[in-house]
Amino acid sequence: MSSATVSPHGFTAVRGRGYRPEQVDAYAEALSADRDAAWERAARLTVLARRMDEELERLRETVAGLAPQTYETLGERAQRLFELGEQEAVAVREGALREVRQRVDGARSSAAGAREAAQAHADAVRADGDERARQRLLAAHAEADEILGVAGREADEERGEAVAALREMRRRTAGMLAEQDKEHAERWAEAEREEAAREAALAAHEEEALTRAGEALSDAEQVFADAEDSARDLEEEAHTHAAELVARAREHAEAVAEETDRLLGEHAEQRDDARAHIDHVHTSLTAWAGRVAAE
Repeated sequence: MSSATVSPHGFTAVRGRGYRPEQVDAYAEALSADRDAAWERAARLTVLARRMDEELERLRETVAGLAPQTYETLGERAQRLFELGEQEAVAVREGALREVRQRVDGARSSAAGAREAAQAHADAVRADGDERARQRLLAAHAEADEILGVAGREADEERGEAVAALREMRRRTAGMLAEQDKEHAERWAEAEREEAAREAALAAHEEEALTRAGEALSDAEQVFADAEDSARDLEEEAHTHAAELVARAREHAEAVAEETDRLLGEHAEQRDDARAHIDHVHTSLTAWAGRVAAE
């Protein structure tokens, strides 16, 4: 008659004493390692959220450090540079928003993956507990059947002793099954408590990560809205300055035209005076030449 059985997980079950302590400790250490791995995944999600906050702060500092744009003159090249700046600002805004959304989606996916992994681990623990209980029950029934067979073979010679032994074994078997049921119920309740705690922690962490990511997205959108307002103000200022330059140029052109007309008038008067003087000199010379010829 066998005195010990081996579970499918490698535990040696000794009749009347349960599993060996060193094997139970090793299994508990493996469960602790799985729990630590789940917490490590949660820590990675925390680090990701912190990095998103740091990236948002860097974007804020970059926008705050931008110097205000001024235009002394507005020509074709300056207008082209201004248009290129607007296009680049739009591209940067779209890229930043797309990156923030991708990071938020990644955080959600990671949190969902961690939650699924924790659920899978809890299911595996439940399945393992059920299988261990089933194996214990099968081992107890097998042991009881073995004892019954021995008692039946020895019934003719030692019926009274066999009946007493059978009754004792039934009592011990019932006690062992009751103890095992109690242990299984306690382990099941502990596993459920641990699972509920892990799910609550993961849900809280997921909610916190999503909240912080939403706040980061809202802040980024506000930063880009402020940048758009600043660009719009710069554009209006540039248009106003251009209108002033055009008005000044028009006034200058009108002044130049008036000055040109005045100079042309003066030159015409001087030309007329010079022509009259030349005609007078020519007349005088002609008269003088006639007098000289007559003498």
